[in-house]
Amino acid sequence: MAYTIPPSCVHCGDCLPKCPTSAIQIDTNDEYWVEPGLCHNCENLDSNPPCVKSCPDNLPLPLPSKKGRYKAEPRLLNTHHLFANGHNNPIASCMVIWEACNLLAKGSIFPWQNDSHQQLYFERPVKQGKGKIEFRLNDDVNNDCFTPVDSEDADSTLKAMDIRAAAIHLIFAALVTSLEKPWSEEFAINHEQIETYLGLDKRKDLSKAAKLTLIKTLVQQPCKLLATIDWFPQGKIASFSVPEDRIWHLVGIENHFQEDADGYKHLVGMTFRVRAGLWAKYFLNKQGYKKCVAYYQYGTLPKFLLTTVMSIWHQHEGTVRMMLWLLFKTKMGKQQQITVPRLMYVAYGEAQVKQACLEREKRKRMLRRFESDLEVLHHYQIKPIFDPVTYPTKIQPLWARLASIPDDAEEAMEFWINDGSNETSITDSAPRGKWNLLMKARILYFELPTQWDKQLSHWESKKQRKANRQHPTKTLSSLSGGQVSSARKNRGISQRKLAQLLGKSQSWIRDIENSRFAAKPVDRIKLQKILEIEI
Repeated sequence: MAYTIPPSCVHCGDCLPKCPTSAIQIDTNDEYWVEPGLCHNCENLDSNPPCVKSCPDNLPLPLPSKKGRYKAEPRLLNTHHLFANGHNNPIASCMVIWEACNLLAKGSIFPWQNDSHQQLYFERPVKQGKGKIEFRLNDDVNNDCFTPVDSEDADSTLKAMDIRAAAIHLIFAALVTSLEKPWSEEFAINHEQIETYLGLDKRKDLSKAAKLTLIKTLVQQPCKLLATIDWFPQGKIASFSVPEDRIWHLVGIENHFQEDADGYKHLVGMTFRVRAGLWAKYFLNKQGYKKCVAYYQYGTLPKFLLTTVMSIWHQHEGTVRMMLWLLFKTKMGKQQQITVPRLMYVAYGEAQVKQACLEREKRKRMLRRFESDLEVLHHYQIKPIFDPVTYPTKIQPLWARLASIPDDAEEAMEFWINDGSNETSITDSAPRGKWNLLMKARILYFELPTQWDKQLSHWESKKQRKANRQHPTKTLSSLSGGQVSSARKNRGISQRKLAQLLGKSQSWIRDIENSRFAAKPVDRIKLQKILEIEI
């Protein structure tokens, strides 16, 4: 049973430091109240909770169960509802938002470090070290004085991070796209909207108090992230620096109560007021983008992704991390080749993957886990397309091999007859050294659900039309991989050297020469110029 503080309280404050769960709080009217989702009656302590023992008036009092339905007065919010078309919504997609999403999703498995002052930080280099983003954590979301978490408190802070907070982060990133100046304008969102977006409104196993406390905890976690940005010059936009600031400012929380016939107040709702940090002034600035002094970077957020994260996060954390990472990765283009090690780093952390390389049992467990997570992605219509050269059928997951079995009964029988007459069968065990083969394997791209892929295709066509308008008279002939390879060898340039001259990776050069994909027009011009190819 939870407790409550009646109006007769004299607000002496003796009970506030005694509460072990911080359930006793002070509202905007300087009145004391108890959050029922955090108050558990101090079950492991004496019969009288510490707050009651410390109070001269023997308060707080036990809160009786609420009778009847919860009724919250409708409140006008200054922001619109998401997913107006029922499928997707624009979302801020800059590097700051992407990396913050990874931080929230990975929690303690992320490679945080301690600086010279023993404070926790993570540095993300940008564009081969030309720029950087530095992230830190601050536990006190209500204080504008940013004191990053130090190494002593790091373990408890990181363990408390909830992967579901990444879904709240995405909701915030979607809401700010509706604001003209998100770095100075606030948006409001209430618990009912969050319940709908996350599918919590269908959870009948959680009480009202438990839901409200969970939502409040998840909302606070993205607001604990701090970011310092040093950005490189790009095109007409000059380099700039953004001082340390919260990614999301939790401006305020308004608690809504309902009073019963006996005068007891019951918490029935919450409204959160949030403002984006200074990053938005440089990466989500419509007017600045038109004047070529800032960026306006946005992507698409499929509606199903939020509810999927909330339904599978406990059993398939690796799947959730890959799904969230692909949300931003695919914004760079649908046809994105991804190496298996990179995908494993995203799902399980680089340290765990490297440890699995050294220990056989951990390697076997991670293989089973990785193939299971890929199967869950496939179940939600995010289908991996394996590279037939580096990721052949013999090392593909069993579920992927079985997917080639025809649905028709007669065709399926013929398939199994042919399979049985071959030297190898589709159900054969994996070959020796499968792990080493996987470390060199690639996934060509992921097929995406219609509601996700349709919007990406629209944006890619829009970008292509814009590029064609900018270069209407410029036509480029095709450039084959063989031509690039021959010209490079004739000039005595290594793949690594050519990659450095182009500002690309060596694997990119190798893929071009092997004709795994074609270079974009801008890169094609650079290749022709460096290698002196005449077409």
